[in-house]
Amino acid sequence: MAIRLYKGYTPGTRNRTVSTFGEITANRPEKTLIKKNHRNKGRNNKGIITSRHKGGGHKKRYRIIDFKRNKINIEGKVVNIEYDPNRNARIALLYYKDGDKKYIIHPRALKIGQTIISGPNSPLEIGNALPLEYIPLGTAVHNIEIKPTQGGQIARAAGGYAQIVAKDGNFVTLKLPSSEVRIINKKCYATIGQVGNIDANNITIGKAGRNRWLGKRPKVRGVAMNPVDHPHGGGEGRSPIGRSKPVTLWGKPALGKKTRRIKKYSNKYILRRRK
Repeated sequence: MAIRLYKGYTPGTRNRTVSTFGEITANRPEKTLIKKNHRNKGRNNKGIITSRHKGGGHKKRYRIIDFKRNKINIEGKVVNIEYDPNRNARIALLYYKDGDKKYIIHPRALKIGQTIISGPNSPLEIGNALPLEYIPLGTAVHNIEIKPTQGGQIARAAGGYAQIVAKDGNFVTLKLPSSEVRIINKKCYATIGQVGNIDANNITIGKAGRNRWLGKRPKVRGVAMNPVDHPHGGGEGRSPIGRSKPVTLWGKPALGKKTRRIKKYSNKYILRRRK
C-alpha cells in the first residue's frame, strides 16, 4: 500500500493524505457474504446516548469475515483483494475447492492466485492457519484465538501481528502488538504473517468533514464547557481544570487511570501488562 498526497488547493487538502488503493482488485463485494449493518449511533435500546461522539456517516454493508478458519485441509484460492469500510485492513476473497466462498483478513504479501489452507499439517506459509503449538518460535502471526474454536480476536488491525516467544506445557507465550505478553492455549489457531495495509496509521484526515463521513461526531474539551456540563467547566478565560486530577464527565478519574477489572478471569494469563 502507498499513500497519495494532495497539494494545498484548499485548507482541507493542504494536509490530507489518502491510500492509493493500488492493491484493490474488485469494486463490488461478494453478494453472498454481505449483510445489513444496523448502526446504533451510540444509543441503547431506549434511544438514550450511552457512547458520545457517534452518529451520521456513510451507509455501510457488513462483510462477513471468516475469523475461525475452520475449513480444515481444504485449499482456498485468493480471487480478489477488496476494501472493507468496517475496518482499516483489506480483506481477501477465497474460493475453496468444495465451492464455498469466504472473506479473510488480507495478510501482507498475499497475492491473487495463491492458495492457502488451514489445519495442523499446513505448511508455514503466509495466510495459512495452524494451531499455535505447530508454529515455530519467533514467527509473526495474526488473527489469534483467545479460546479454541472461538475465532480470531487478537492482532486483526492493519499492520498488526504478534510474535511467538516461548512454549511451555499447554500454553504458548505471545508478545502482542500493544507490547503486552500473555499466554494462550496451544490449541488456539493463528494465521501466519502480518496484516496488510501497514501504512494505515500514516494517513492524515485533513479536515473535520472527513471524520463525519466515518460516523465520528465532534468532541469538545471539558475546560471549554460550562460548569453545568462538565466538572472541568467554568472559570474566567483560559482557566485550568480546577481539580487535583482530571476527571470524566461523570466525575470518575481520567487520563491514566487503569480501568481493567482487578478480578478479571484472564488476569492470570497476562505475564506483562501493556504500557
